[in-house]
Amino acid sequence: MYITVKYFGQIAELTQKEEEALEFSGHQISGLLELLYDKYNGLESKDFQIAQNQELVSNNTKITGAEIALLPPFAGG
Repeated sequence: MYITVKYFGQIAELTQKEEEALEFSGHQISGLLELLYDKYNGLESKDFQIAQNQELVSNNTKITGAEIALLPPFAGG
């Protein structure tokens, strides 16, 4: 399946992309993260949250949507 991954803030700076379409045959967010860690050196050390179809999810969540976003920490205010 193809998944659109969107990057924001420091994650977009690291990947030098705001979004990309990836072919992914896995079933969980954790598998997608491993693919991204292999592709982008330094991503694993960044702090971020994951959203699937605009809802925050955990690493062991099953991928059911076509849009994943990596969100850097939000500043308070």
